[in-house]
Amino acid sequence: MSVVRMAAVAAPFDRDLDADLARIEKLVAQARAEGVGLLALPEAALGGYLANLDGGADGPPPLRLDGPEIARVAALAGDMVVVAGYCEDAGERLYNSAVCVTGDGVLGNHRKVHQPLSEDANYGAGAEFTAFDTPVGRLGMMICYDKAFPESARALALDGAEIIVCVSAWPGSRTNAAADLAEDRWKRRFDLFDRARALENQVVWVSANQSGTFGDLRFVASAKIVEPGGEIIADTGVAEGVAIAELDVTAALETARRSMGHLRDRRPEAYPPHWTG
Repeated sequence: MSVVRMAAVAAPFDRDLDADLARIEKLVAQARAEGVGLLALPEAALGGYLANLDGGADGPPPLRLDGPEIARVAALAGDMVVVAGYCEDAGERLYNSAVCVTGDGVLGNHRKVHQPLSEDANYGAGAEFTAFDTPVGRLGMMICYDKAFPESARALALDGAEIIVCVSAWPGSRTNAAADLAEDRWKRRFDLFDRARALENQVVWVSANQSGTFGDLRFVASAKIVEPGGEIIADTGVAEGVAIAELDVTAALETARRSMGHLRDRRPEAYPPHWTG
């Protein structure tokens, strides 16, 4: 599929799994009514995020990748591609994960690699970035702090990702917080990373985020769609909402890469030996 109508959600989710699933059902229904083919829900959409990042917070309920909650999201998705964050129970460890589903089941699963502050007190770290094929094109996933590292998106782009979905629970600043969330410095960083990662890899970028407050955290929302030139084409701002945009993905990538192809023009032989991107 080349022309894709995509949506990125900014919404609050908490420990009430039944309420979370009801919210997801409503968001999927709204997206379907809008003709959306790809829907991105926030990090920890199933069970909520951590109440703080100091290392002592109780985490969300652990869920199995093959469990009933993920199966429920897949059933709701139907012919839509849906990405959602959850706490993955992998047996020996818990992971902060994102799953991509359709009505046919799980298409991909990503475990968050980069962990901010004391998140590692609750979760193990993932070890890879891998793109995969979906009905809307080749997709890559990452979670929140992953996007602060250019290697994350570059690895996915080099693996053929045309669309990168980044799901987040990105809060406002912990110190010197702005009274107006729109002026918060962590909100500005969130937006800069979204635009830079799209532009430097010349990919379509879909960014979902938690909104509202949970525990000690006030989330910046700011769900958005960014085209391969780094321009934001849909944005919720700092409020709850859904950013929706339609894009001919193949044409957008070809246009962005026609003259200056950032992946094509790389010179790996000039980079330090430890660089593997």
